[in-house]
Amino acid sequence: MKTRHDRPGHMVATVDWEAATAPEELSGRAVGYRQATLVGRATGATHTELSIGRLDPGGHVARHVHSFEEAFYVLDGAPVLELGERRLALEAGDYALSPIGVAHGWSNPGTVEARWLSVSTPLRVGAEEQRRDSYFVAELASPPEPLRPAFGDPQNRWVGHYRGTPPQAEALAVSDLAHGRRPAGMDTAILAYSGISVRMLVDRVFGAELLTMFTVDYEPNGSAQVHDHPFEETYFFLDGEIEAVLDGIAYTVRAGDVVFAPVGSTHGFFNTGSGRVRWIETQAPQPPARHSYRWVDVWKRYEQEGER
Repeated sequence: MKTRHDRPGHMVATVDWEAATAPEELSGRAVGYRQATLVGRATGATHTELSIGRLDPGGHVARHVHSFEEAFYVLDGAPVLELGERRLALEAGDYALSPIGVAHGWSNPGTVEARWLSVSTPLRVGAEEQRRDSYFVAELASPPEPLRPAFGDPQNRWVGHYRGTPPQAEALAVSDLAHGRRPAGMDTAILAYSGISVRMLVDRVFGAELLTMFTVDYEPNGSAQVHDHPFEETYFFLDGEIEAVLDGIAYTVRAGDVVFAPVGSTHGFFNTGSGRVRWIETQAPQPPARHSYRWVDVWKRYEQEGER
């Protein structure tokens, strides 16, 4: 990872896929798999580990369980995720949750490399600690054939697909008939505000207890004013270019970059360009029911009024 700025307040870096290496803890348990940690202990995180994974054609990662929660977003390729008793044929835009204690593993039966983003919390146990948090388990005796998940089926658990969010004017328009329209609720809705569209992927409704993952789209002139949170956030940029202000420092952030804002780090994003911007965002721990945001300018008013 090519770090552009790394300080106690935040981190801004460009993702280097070539930095991914075979994890030592998977020695003898994985073939063709490489991983690189983008956010973790080394970057000052206390709750979040954000990583990228690469799996060669024909590669695999043996079935295992964790004592932490983990979520995935497929970026490229067609990997197979073994999750519990199911084998899921995934593709770019799919996302999944591996709850604590649920066995999972990976394989790549395709002809191209598979790539995905993963986020987990609590942080993995350090090598110096006298305990473990990941354990390999027996493979399924009769593994089923991998199948595409039945998205929209009430029995479908812990996996979904993001189809992309169109511009807000199109996303919010209602053109089909009221009767017979495809059902939509808070679990599938797009939250739109100030030129920003948010689509929740992994959250409490989806089955997660400790983290969230969602996509964010900024229209031209869309903005989120400077604020901070009582939880950690990461941003993995997929498309476009945006002005980011972190702890008072301005950056131009674009596709291929990653940003980390720890608890109390002030940050705001401003799309001053002519194109749309998209990223994947994660939060750990999950936000509280109230007081998730602390807007800097709102509270500064009290300071200014007190000086009059």
